[in-house]
Amino acid sequence: MTKTKQDYQQIVKQYSAVAMLLFFIILNSLFTPNFFRMGTLNNIITQICPTVLCGMGMTLVISTGGIDISVGSVMALAGVMTAKLMPETGLVPAILLAVAASVLVGCIAGFFVGVLDLQAMVITLGLMLGVRGAAQVLCDGRDIYFNKLGDVGEQLSLLGTYKIGGIVPVQIIPILIFVIAVWIIVEKTVLGRQIQAVGDNIKSSALAGINTSAVMMAVYGFSGFCAAFAGIFQAAKVSVAAGSSLGQLAELDAIAAVVIGGTPMSGGKAHVIGTLIGALIMQMITLTCVMNNIPDQYAQVFKAAIIVFAVFIQREQAK
Repeated sequence: MTKTKQDYQQIVKQYSAVAMLLFFIILNSLFTPNFFRMGTLNNIITQICPTVLCGMGMTLVISTGGIDISVGSVMALAGVMTAKLMPETGLVPAILLAVAASVLVGCIAGFFVGVLDLQAMVITLGLMLGVRGAAQVLCDGRDIYFNKLGDVGEQLSLLGTYKIGGIVPVQIIPILIFVIAVWIIVEKTVLGRQIQAVGDNIKSSALAGINTSAVMMAVYGFSGFCAAFAGIFQAAKVSVAAGSSLGQLAELDAIAAVVIGGTPMSGGKAHVIGTLIGALIMQMITLTCVMNNIPDQYAQVFKAAIIVFAVFIQREQAK
């Protein structure tokens, strides 16, 4: 059977992210010293954890045709709340309260977008500014260092520094849990089909009996949930919660990972494994530049070029 032009375009769309990742692996194997050492793998795992976690929530949001640019600020809120509360409540209650507050922020965004039918970009932009400000107010504009919080601070730091078997960073656990959970939601549940249906055509979905408002609130709430854990693990890794800098620009890395992974900005489809690959590609670019003494400015240029390329090859054909 002869393949048409559309068939080849579909193949390029489907495997472009994998090909890009393989390209960077081969490139680094040839030109980057010590690339295949365990320390490099550990660095990749710890660095991509926040991007993957935020990316999982962002994948669902973008598959509805929306966007959430408040996740970086939600990361800061969760990290600061955990650090602020845990000396009084203990580690686990502090984490639960921080996660609950983050989910509430996401649900607020979902309410405005899904119920009041307002633009997701505008709503989440407002939340990005407001939540970042709230995080800074909570910490009085100062960084909270975990080594000054006693035993509970050491416990939280352990979330960012512990290695399973003394080899693999603990961040691999949330990465696997979130990726598997979101893949199951998208591929195996009614909710996953409803999310993609809403992104494909929200009016038709409503006429088909889908509660589009509830779907939107669930998706944005889950995005806040993912961002909360991303912020907690990121703060634990550096043993400090900074309301002004924690999670800064994390939303851009998450969106880039989703787009590179093949989830269209127009919605209607969700590629979970693609988002994971996209996060790896983003980290590989950074790693390539750092390990070869290339200035960070070039890494940003490379990332921008790849994002534009990814959007270009995933464009829908003109009708």
